[in-house]
Amino acid sequence: MAKKDGKGTKDGRGTKDGEQGTSGTPAPLRRLLRVPSGKDVDLSSYGARATPAGPRDKAAGLAAIPQMADRLADLQERLWAASTAGDRRRVLLVLQGMDTSGKGGTVKHVIGHFNPAGCRIRGFKAPTAEERGHSFLWRIRRALPEPGEIGIFDRSHYEDVLIARVRELAPRKEIAHRYGEINRFEKSLADDGVTVVKCFLHISYDQQHRRLLRRLDNPDKHWKFSPDDIDDRELWPAYQKAYEIALERCSTPEAPWFLVPADRKWYRNWAISTLLLEHLEALDPQYPKADFDVAQARQRLLEDS
Repeated sequence: MAKKDGKGTKDGRGTKDGEQGTSGTPAPLRRLLRVPSGKDVDLSSYGARATPAGPRDKAAGLAAIPQMADRLADLQERLWAASTAGDRRRVLLVLQGMDTSGKGGTVKHVIGHFNPAGCRIRGFKAPTAEERGHSFLWRIRRALPEPGEIGIFDRSHYEDVLIARVRELAPRKEIAHRYGEINRFEKSLADDGVTVVKCFLHISYDQQHRRLLRRLDNPDKHWKFSPDDIDDRELWPAYQKAYEIALERCSTPEAPWFLVPADRKWYRNWAISTLLLEHLEALDPQYPKADFDVAQARQRLLEDS
């Protein structure tokens, strides 16, 4: 994970344990940004403006993102095609972070690489009366991607150990029990062919202040602002602690957390695009072989002309 700006390599883009593998080639980003399982997490020690393993600057980053688009689209199509032949694999991207960290921006700029017909996007707000009548995971299960799809959660089941903890919306003992429930749930997803990519968008207190001010200064952005955002800033330390606990307890081998520095929007978009690309390439979905005589079908079609 990227240490606080100025630590690691000289340009502040360093990563824990370096940026290269033993062969001298760049290490996969999913290794560099991964939150180690069972380790304490101190968010104040990680730089929200860091760019671990990223392009050299904003211009290079903005140029690199579209270059991934064709490859991402091809892998998505192969994943969807494979599902028609019984392949149950799918991908679930979970986006969590403080307000203005860029969850919606990620959906717009990263998921835009994909065919929307193969995506299932869901934003989770405060639970409805019906949802409150069930387990906190009930509404999550109903929104999961089908085989061949890429699912995107803008917020997720982690709200039930984040805002629920900070705002004391449930007994602390119940919240403590939920971490284990989440881990068992995510392991069951992995066992069923779901690749879970959980990204914590790490934004700084000062950068959030600037983004909220820009929303207030632009009438076209007022719909994105709520006075509650100011109230939540007063609870910033409590939210940071809640995220630290969630990252510590729920970064597992089956569903690790990735800490994505989010002060620089271009890096955030590049990093999440790269993480998705690496996971899809690891899945390596293949087009299914035809279950009919291709030559015969072609001959019949030619005769029909």
